[in-house]
Amino acid sequence: MSDYSILSQLSSPDDLKKLPESELPKLCEEIRQKLVEVVSENGGHLASNLGVVELTIALHRSFKAPFDSIVWDVGHQSYTHKMLTGRYSKIETIRTKGGLSGFPKRNESKYDDFNAGHSSTSISAAFGMAKAKQIKGEKSHTVAVIGDASFTGGMALEGFNNAGRYSKKFIVVLNDNKMSIGKNVGAFAKYLTRVRVNPWYLRLKNKIERVLLKIPIVGKWLIKLLAHSTSKVKKIAYRDTIFDNFGFTYFGPINGHDIDELERAFEAAKKLDAPVLIHVVTKKGKGYEYAEKDPKTFHGINRFDIITGESPQSKESFSSVFGEYMCQIASKDRRICAITAAMKPGVGLNDFSIQYKDRFFDVGIAEEHAVTFAAGLACKGMVPVFAVYSTFLQRAYDQLLHDVAMQKLHVVIAIDRAGIVGDDGETHQGVFDVSMLNSLPNTTIYSPCYFDGLKKCLNEAVYHTESLVAVRYPRGGELYRPENYLEASVDFDFYGSKDCDTLIVTYGRLFSNCCEAKKKLIKNGKEVCVLKLNQIKPLPEKAVCDSLVFKDIHFYEEGMMNGSIAYCFNTELTRMGYAGKVNIHAIDDVFVDHQTVSQALKELCFDSESIVKDILEIE
Repeated sequence: MSDYSILSQLSSPDDLKKLPESELPKLCEEIRQKLVEVVSENGGHLASNLGVVELTIALHRSFKAPFDSIVWDVGHQSYTHKMLTGRYSKIETIRTKGGLSGFPKRNESKYDDFNAGHSSTSISAAFGMAKAKQIKGEKSHTVAVIGDASFTGGMALEGFNNAGRYSKKFIVVLNDNKMSIGKNVGAFAKYLTRVRVNPWYLRLKNKIERVLLKIPIVGKWLIKLLAHSTSKVKKIAYRDTIFDNFGFTYFGPINGHDIDELERAFEAAKKLDAPVLIHVVTKKGKGYEYAEKDPKTFHGINRFDIITGESPQSKESFSSVFGEYMCQIASKDRRICAITAAMKPGVGLNDFSIQYKDRFFDVGIAEEHAVTFAAGLACKGMVPVFAVYSTFLQRAYDQLLHDVAMQKLHVVIAIDRAGIVGDDGETHQGVFDVSMLNSLPNTTIYSPCYFDGLKKCLNEAVYHTESLVAVRYPRGGELYRPENYLEASVDFDFYGSKDCDTLIVTYGRLFSNCCEAKKKLIKNGKEVCVLKLNQIKPLPEKAVCDSLVFKDIHFYEEGMMNGSIAYCFNTELTRMGYAGKVNIHAIDDVFVDHQTVSQALKELCFDSESIVKDILEIE
């Protein structure tokens, strides 16, 4: 175990700038050791952080943060940045309740210029910052650090297109590690491969620019003149990249693990009064053997053993059950297609991608495209199933509305990580999909609690439902299930006697907690019945009608209060003349911070003890 003798002495980027170059290799070693140590205990994003150690050091030695702005795309690679900006002493708290976030947070540090968590936002945000500085007459630089996978996202290309030729003191650092979570896909990934493999003309171009920059007064002017020239000389010796054609001056490819080379590139870019793209090539997982060999597994990982690289054996999960079911139905029905937005392992589609290659589509980090692509498949008689984390589906609201629901096209959305997800925090909580989808006409939503319910709901979604249909399920595996509980209906089930006064209504994972509460309430002499909704939109009319006999109804919903199913249920009760009391327990207009799932559920009063307390106090 390292004593972190250098790292522990750095309280700001100014300290880093004072460090002798001879100590930088040791600093890199210490940072990597600390990253492995912390993530092995807390879980988190390891491979991506290991790959940007030298890049982060070079950025903070070359620029004057926070005077100069550094905007991290996604932000899951910002752990080194946090350690070098005064948060080393708190790094062991990362992703824990009350500790550091696993992503940049403006309220956490003055060095975090923009909150992140989803990809492809950095260029747009940084360009906005650069323009604001330009309007105000400020002379600082703005840097967007974006990965090659994130660069394929539509928003990144929109921002890049807007920023070209129209920005000053604006630098985009393209961190090319050849991966997203898995292997990159698409034409852009192939283009970067060609640039990496055959960079002779780019090296020549960079040499020309470096020579010209040394010419007093006219050097920058000559570079601009040559860049805009259409002469044969330029076409032969100064060949353009796609980035040049967008109006950016291109530097690269540059070794992302050579601090000296990186700093020279940054200094050269700072001298140009024009937008610059610096293409940096890094190795994901660098410095930790297991992460280098398997960067996909170590992209985002739970606790693991540093010596063996092994995590506790994963139990059967909703994601794996979904993947098995998809393979099962695809073997019998050639209409079944599976779509993912660069999340193949996370959503359980590894086996499907191998067994049914012609019907598996990884579209890259492009959720909007994924939905409309699915709509196109549906137009021609296929049955597309788009598997996506709840938090990322938010990015495709317009496509769900215009391209699927409005046209009544049969597209199935398999919403993984629905509800509280825990350590990744507010940017990743899956608590908005229900209120979002609940606003769409021609839409059906299922939310099962157990594996058998997931299969039933998927079967209903694929074969017995029209238009847009979503099946949402939580992260991880099954929770408590009463021994005497049998799921009879795909629409709804009542668990317990209807002869009591109190009804608990819920759906999804919270059914388990409500059943545990029911058991505890019996010990307190209180009998309750639990209504488990599987189909939550449209609400089964009979479920609402059968609820009218209860004097008190408590609705527990692991989602937002605004636009909730609870509000819809209460509205239907009122329409039917219900005269009893309704108590709605949902997330009331707040973002849920990073902590474990169990901690978050307890904080929101969704754990069984809180449910018992609620019901006994109101009674």
